[in-house]
Amino acid sequence: MGFVVVVSVPVILFIVIISLAFYLIGRATGRREAFSAPHHFGPPVPPPPQAQEKSDQV
Repeated sequence: MGFVVVVSVPVILFIVIISLAFYLIGRATGRREAFSAPHHFGPPVPPPPQAQEKSDQV
């Protein structure tokens, strides 16, 4: 019975440490992507009107 406790405690601690590391790495990656990516809320904006050349208007 003591062998199970000796093996289980380090494995559980290892899993907790690894899961915490992945959580922190994922949160940092998500925050970096959130600031760099444009936010798409609402309908798309129409493109700006094209500037006409002066030779066409003459």
